[in-house]
Amino acid sequence: MTAPVGTPARSAQLLRKYGIAARKSLGQNFLIDGNILRIVADAAELGPEDGVLEIGPGLGALTERLAERAGRVVAVEIDRRLLPVLEEALAPYPNVEIVHGDVLKLDLRALIRERFAGARRVAVAANLPYYITTPILMKLLEERLPLSVIVVMVQREVADRLKAAPGGKDYGSLSVAAQYFTEPEWIAAVPRTVFLPPPNVESAVLRLRVRGRPAVETSDEPLFFEIVRAAFAQRRKTLLNNLQRLPAAQPLGKDGVRRWIEAAGVSPDRRGETLTLPEFAALADALAARRR
Repeated sequence: MTAPVGTPARSAQLLRKYGIAARKSLGQNFLIDGNILRIVADAAELGPEDGVLEIGPGLGALTERLAERAGRVVAVEIDRRLLPVLEEALAPYPNVEIVHGDVLKLDLRALIRERFAGARRVAVAANLPYYITTPILMKLLEERLPLSVIVVMVQREVADRLKAAPGGKDYGSLSVAAQYFTEPEWIAAVPRTVFLPPPNVESAVLRLRVRGRPAVETSDEPLFFEIVRAAFAQRRKTLLNNLQRLPAAQPLGKDGVRRWIEAAGVSPDRRGETLTLPEFAALADALAARRR
């Protein structure tokens, strides 16, 4: 019986056989620890009636574990060199489909509708390349895909930002977006030694439970996120200074911006990193009301 891909010996053997070296430009660090692979797969809470979209299967180590649990696995891989590796490694799993493409350019809603028709629920599982973690996460969240849960391996620093509470140095626009759309949960810390080749940073596994409705209600969601981005644009500056640069607020002038912020029940002298999601929503609603 062939050993699982997620072992150092089997991973190294596949790389040698196909003459492949990990590409730094694609952020490739292949996971080779069976325990961590099990933790990631278990966190997706999959059953035989479920589908799972995997982003960046690499050598197929996590894909194997997902295929053992889910009814259907669709894995999106950008690196054409890995397609024959995946074909060999995943040959025993007829419920796996490999899609060659860039996840940032794919129509994921159409892919989910076509590939997971009839599935009870659809999850995402991914060992995300560190250099494009944020764009991928924002695509998954902002497109409001029909997902139940997103389980991701990310750089420890990003994990801290996703879960950060107001008032700390890690809290920022990514924290607000993640917590607006999902409930982030810490699953496990991951040392660099479980990757081939080892990255220069520590990692973590997070589970993002997708909310049925956003964490807060706002009358103008695009404006809400414009305000969030502006509030964090220069972290040392006050809301009054940062929000004056917001295009939607510029007609108000400095005094008008001050009155708008105060009307939302927020002090203009506070900094963006101290605001809660309800306070950002209050700012959006107060400015939307002034624009009517």
